[in-house]
Amino acid sequence: MEFGDFLSAGVDTLAGFDRDAALAACVAPSRVREWQAVHGVYYGPTRFTRRQAQAREMAGGASLDKLVLIERKLRRVTDDGERWRLREELLRFTGRYDALSRHADTLIDTPKPPPQKQLRFSRSKSGMRTMTLTYAERDIADVEHALRQVIDHERPAAAQLADAFVGLLRNDAHDNPPSAPTRIPHAAPRPMILIPLPEWTRLSAATATAAAADAAEVTLHLTDGTSMTGAEFLAKYYGAELEVALFHPREGAVNLYRTQRFANAKQRDLAGLLMPVCPAPDCRHGSDACQMHHVQSWARGGMTNMDNLSPLCRYHNGVNDDDPAHHYRGRIEVRGGTPVWVSPSGRAVPARTPGAMQLLFGD
Repeated sequence: MEFGDFLSAGVDTLAGFDRDAALAACVAPSRVREWQAVHGVYYGPTRFTRRQAQAREMAGGASLDKLVLIERKLRRVTDDGERWRLREELLRFTGRYDALSRHADTLIDTPKPPPQKQLRFSRSKSGMRTMTLTYAERDIADVEHALRQVIDHERPAAAQLADAFVGLLRNDAHDNPPSAPTRIPHAAPRPMILIPLPEWTRLSAATATAAAADAAEVTLHLTDGTSMTGAEFLAKYYGAELEVALFHPREGAVNLYRTQRFANAKQRDLAGLLMPVCPAPDCRHGSDACQMHHVQSWARGGMTNMDNLSPLCRYHNGVNDDDPAHHYRGRIEVRGGTPVWVSPSGRAVPARTPGAMQLLFGD
């Protein structure tokens, strides 16, 4: 059998499915369960016999992994008729595995139950146990931020974070660093106003001439998710200790105005506004926990300027393809003023969390 024949064998491979024979042949039990579920759909008893025959014909050239993925996604659908309709639509889809998964999620609009607060402990294994805590994101973010202040960022973080966390719980651990926190403070919200550059011109003119009526038409977006009119800004916050960031619709971050200006802190703040998370796909790290990555590497003449900076977590900063001629792990590029991750094949993958450019100017 050629490899192409194996890939296109399709659902016909499971026509004579035998669970015991598969297990005896050393097929993984999880894979056997997946095949059994697919076999039940296409060859098992059903009152939708016509639709089953049609779907079986459509699945003739599909890979088994595609069929397994479709059934996994359809578990969320409770209505039998709707499940057959969606199955046929997903069988028609042509594309890669991850693209099919995303397409299924857009079709199956079933809200997932929100995670519940919980604390779980595993059994001991080689003298170690695992503790898993699910809690409010703000509290967990505060914990992570506090612990990262006392670790050596030149060394792997995971073990250091674990030691710092247990030291925090014990509070009397002999190996606690002097700077280790004795409690986790609540983070103070830090609203920053994001202003499109043309609107800043109008707002500045309104400030100079007291023409608040013109400023009232200006909409300002804050990084805490709220917004205000220009008139509200002038009336309540002008002259107060509030940060204002300017963004050009094509060039991105322009400048940051503050009572005291520190260049390094300013660049980190603006980079975090442009990209509030590590832009690598599915990375969970926020910009506060990221390193500042040079899009054009320093070794290749890249400057420490805003148009060449992006937050990137320690891991993805280390595996980034700094040399544009090499395409192994993907790299960061700045497109439309916003850092984006570009796959080795050249496909740009926008981050799921919108940054300042998306909030102010849209896609």
